[in-house]
Amino acid sequence: MSGQSNVGNSGVYEAGDQRNYKDSEIKQAQEEARFHEGKQNSHLAQDSKDERSIANKLEREAKREKEPENQLSEEDRASQLDSTLPAKLHGNEPSKGAKIDQQLKEEEDEELRRKGKK
Repeated sequence: MSGQSNVGNSGVYEAGDQRNYKDSEIKQAQEEARFHEGKQNSHLAQDSKDERSIANKLEREAKREKEPENQLSEEDRASQLDSTLPAKLHGNEPSKGAKIDQQLKEEEDEELRRKGKK
């Protein structure tokens, strides 16, 4: 019976159930958690349960008035030209759906040209 305690033999604890982390590992984990805490643009402007102050809401509306409404991102403009272009810009192969979309778009454009409407 030597090597046994009242709660079991020592093999139960061999897997390292009690882990001692370095202070640097704990600090790094906290920083990573803090990084993912708040997301930009996470507030909904019309949300009645939003806890932003009135001053913050007024500031946001003032900024919104200055922004042009039809401003498209570079990816949006690229996808209007070619459905596969955004993926190519990121160095990826376009998805099957994007390839099919582009093929259909080209077929429709060709048919419109043939009919003389474009």
